[in-house]
Amino acid sequence: MSKGLKYLLVSLPTSISPTNDHDEALTALRSAVTTDYGTVFPFQIPEFKIGTLDALVQQADDLAKLEAGCEGVANKVGDSLKTVLEGDEDKISQMKMVNDKPTEQYLKTFHWNKVKYRADKPLGEIIDTLQKEVSSIDNDVKNKYNQYNQVKTSLTALQRKQTGNLSNKSLTAIVDPSLIIQDSEYLETHLIAVPKQITKDFLKTYETLCPMIVPRSAQLIDSDDEFTLYAVTTFKKHSSEFIHKCRESKWTPRDFKYKEGGRQEEQKEVERVEKDAMKVKGEALRLGRTAWGEAVMAWVHVLALRVFVETVLRYGLPLQFVCGLVRTTPKLAKKARGSLDVAYSHLGGKAFGRDKKGRVQKDDSATSADMQAAGHMGDGGDYSAYVCYEFEIQ
Repeated sequence: MSKGLKYLLVSLPTSISPTNDHDEALTALRSAVTTDYGTVFPFQIPEFKIGTLDALVQQADDLAKLEAGCEGVANKVGDSLKTVLEGDEDKISQMKMVNDKPTEQYLKTFHWNKVKYRADKPLGEIIDTLQKEVSSIDNDVKNKYNQYNQVKTSLTALQRKQTGNLSNKSLTAIVDPSLIIQDSEYLETHLIAVPKQITKDFLKTYETLCPMIVPRSAQLIDSDDEFTLYAVTTFKKHSSEFIHKCRESKWTPRDFKYKEGGRQEEQKEVERVEKDAMKVKGEALRLGRTAWGEAVMAWVHVLALRVFVETVLRYGLPLQFVCGLVRTTPKLAKKARGSLDVAYSHLGGKAFGRDKKGRVQKDDSATSADMQAAGHMGDGGDYSAYVCYEFEIQ
């Protein structure tokens, strides 16, 4: 996993080397970054079918939006894995693989996947394929993790009924059915969970809450650390009023209907939902592992396309460029960019100059025109003299 790392995808014309040689240009890029600020790996991008200039400009916008979408989906899958694995970083790292490789290894050895994304197709078709794939990954993960959350919520509710306090747990195994008046035309038994600290008040006042409460009918059924459970008998026509007054007094009326074999049924239901939860958890983890790898793969391919399209818009034809992946850290990325600015500010035309001490300065008055001419804005709207995209994969 690439935690704590930042990457720069940098494209430069091979003319940065005196011989216009690709390998020498890559060496020049490495020298510009220096090992103090990061490590540069070659990043191979195939040549694609290039359409019109207008199409390229539109594709640059489409790819910017698609990259944001890929990052969002990858992060959502990562968050889902973190939730299911309860933050276990070791297990999460084992899940976050791309093509069965750790993310960093995948990036360092990147090759365009010609089987999934046919490089001989027009750029528009490749972008459309990637958009559909990312949307499909997003929907699949959303549906599966919604299912997982629903099952988990159901299981938690059932488990709470088994292990909670007397105000919310199941009473099936607690209440003796002989204490409950059943099939009476006039009388009804109510179960009331009373906070322990106010049981004396309950015993003093319950008979006067409303008319027609059977005197001295309160029977102690059970007690725990927080609540005491009583059974109280009232006439049916005042049951609603009694329950309402109980709630006003901060006593908790409990619904209870005796059912033959109810305890066994509850236990079977818990076991059934536990099995469902384990099954769906396994499915969610398998899907999460696959989806994360596919989302990151799509993301990196979109980045490669962004670099290619921007390279054509920036440096023109014939295509003679070198692309490198700079592995750095969030702290050192700015210094790596600064070092590249010093080495290649001349590629920005009038947008960059130097002060009296030779330091590179951006000429804001010239930047706008040069940006439009070059067709490039760096990430965050910051113009750079060369093609560069920054990204982090968490």
